[in-house]
Amino acid sequence: MKLSLELTVVTQSGWVDAVMADLPSFLQDHADCERKASALVMSLVAKYSDRLEIIPELIATGVEELEHFQQVYEVMRQRGIPLVKEIQKDPYITALMKLLHSDKERRFLDRLLLASIIECRGAERFRLVSGALCDDKELQEFYHDLWVSESRHGHIFVGMALEYFEKDCVFGRLTELNEAEGRIVDGLEFRAALH
Repeated sequence: MKLSLELTVVTQSGWVDAVMADLPSFLQDHADCERKASALVMSLVAKYSDRLEIIPELIATGVEELEHFQQVYEVMRQRGIPLVKEIQKDPYITALMKLLHSDKERRFLDRLLLASIIECRGAERFRLVSGALCDDKELQEFYHDLWVSESRHGHIFVGMALEYFEKDCVFGRLTELNEAEGRIVDGLEFRAALH
């Protein structure tokens, strides 16, 4: 059963053009995003260790995100692209974090739902990158596989939220956050980065 929502705003072709114009920078940013995604999931394990129903799935997701980091790093290594030394602030993530409620319970819900939306946006963009890589079949297949994996993650986090919150509450807040994410995406400049 599909649990995540469709994104309210599609990524514009100008973003794909920016990525294709500087694929090494995109790969560096992508590696950084996978590393941060793994760290984020593991921080949820640490912060919400009493949420026993979702701990195993959080751990599995964190491991998968770290495997994605390893895979992107291997692509970069083969192409002679170094990891970045300094992690850049991500304007997309920074804007999304401002949407979080401050009280503990609603913040927990928001963190799960934003994770779902971020994964859905990543899946959409991996699909676009895969489609644009006509001259690089190996990388095209790599991003196709990531697209499939990330789209599954979008459902996982909504499922976790449904373990603790009523369906109407989950999907009502998911709709609000999804609409806000669309406005954020519309306001970002195009750059060779995942977000």
